[in-house]
Amino acid sequence: MKKVFLTAMAFAAIVSSVSLTACSNEDTPEETGTRGEKIELNGIVEGTLTLDANNEYILNGTLTVPDGATLEIPAGTTIKAAKGFGNYILVAQGGKINAKGTADKPIIFTADDEANATAGYWGGLILNGKAPISGATSGELGSTEVDNNQKYGGTDENDNSGTLEYVELRYTGARSSADIEHNGLTLNGVGRGTTIKNLYVVDGADDAIEFFGGTVNVENILAVNCDDDMFDFTQGYKGTLSNCYGIWESGFTSTEEDPRGVEADGNLDGNGPDHQGQSDFTIKNMTIATYATGQVMDDAIKVRRGATAHIENALVTGNGQMKDFIDVTDSKGNAATATSISATNNISSTLTGKELNEGDASYENVKVVNGNTGADQSAFSWTGYQF
Repeated sequence: MKKVFLTAMAFAAIVSSVSLTACSNEDTPEETGTRGEKIELNGIVEGTLTLDANNEYILNGTLTVPDGATLEIPAGTTIKAAKGFGNYILVAQGGKINAKGTADKPIIFTADDEANATAGYWGGLILNGKAPISGATSGELGSTEVDNNQKYGGTDENDNSGTLEYVELRYTGARSSADIEHNGLTLNGVGRGTTIKNLYVVDGADDAIEFFGGTVNVENILAVNCDDDMFDFTQGYKGTLSNCYGIWESGFTSTEEDPRGVEADGNLDGNGPDHQGQSDFTIKNMTIATYATGQVMDDAIKVRRGATAHIENALVTGNGQMKDFIDVTDSKGNAATATSISATNNISSTLTGKELNEGDASYENVKVVNGNTGADQSAFSWTGYQF
C-alpha cells in the first residue's frame, strides 16, 4: 500500500486547500482490469473540484465548498464517509454543487463501513443559499446549526446553489448533542435557481430533508426509515415539494420523542411569531406510510407556529400506530394560519389521538377525504426499492 498526494491537475481542478490522498495497490492495473484510486476528501475547495466516478472517495472530515467554488460530481460516483459528526459536505453561500447522477448511475453518499453502519453514522449534505428566511427584518441571515460560522439567507429568491439529481444519502444524521445534529439533506435559505430532484434518503437520523427558509422546489424524494421527521419545514420556507414518499418499514424503531411525517413551522422554533416572511409552502402528491407496529408516529401532518401549508393529494397508509392524523395546534400558542390540507386516512390501525385536531380554531379547508392517491411510486424505480 502506498500513499500519493495528488495534484490539482490530476482532477482537472484547482484544489490546493483540499486533502486528496490516494491509496493504491502495488499491483499493476492490468492484473484486474481498469480500476481507480482510493481518495480521501476533506478541506476547502478552491475553484472547481471535479471528481472521477472511477475512484472511491472517503470523506474523512468536513468538505466545504465556499463562495465562488464548485464541486462537480459525475454520475456513478460513490463517496463513503468515515464515522463521526464532523464528516459532512457543506456548500456555503455562493458555492455550488453539481451532483448529476442518472437513473442507471446514481450518485451515492454512504458510510465507509456499510456492513456495520446505522442511522447517524456520519453527517450529511448541507446547502446554504442566499434566499430569504423569516426574521425580524427582511434579508436577515441565519446560522447553520452544525457550524454557526456558516451563514445563510438574504434576499435572492432565485439564488442557485447547483444541482442534485439521482442522489442517494445513506446513514446520515450524526449529532453532537440533542440540539445540534445533521439531517440527510439540509437546505438553508436555498433559492429556486437550484435544481433538486430524484433523491433517496435511507436509514438516516433526525430528518430526511429539512428546509430552513428559502424558495427551492424539490421533486421526487423517497425517505425510508428516517428517525425523526420525514419532511420538515421551518424558518419561512416558500417553495413546493412534489411527489414525496416517506415510509417506516415493519420493525423500524425511532429514538425521537415526537417523530412525524410532516412537521411545519412558520418561524425558527416558534421563537419569532411576529417575524416577517413566515413559511408558506406547497406539498403536492405525498404518501406517508407506516408499518412500524411497535412505534408510534406522533402526527402524520403537523402544521403550527404561524406556518401556512397547502397540501394537495396526500395519502396516509399502513398498519402502524399513530397518535394524531392531522394536527394544527401549537403548544406555544401560535397555530397554523390559512392552511389548506386534503388528506386521505388509509391507516388500518386505530389512531390513539384525533383524526383532525383543530384546537380552538376552525379550519374549513383542512379536510380528511377519500380517494387521494398520494405519490407516484414509479418515479422511484431507479432506487430499486420494493414497496
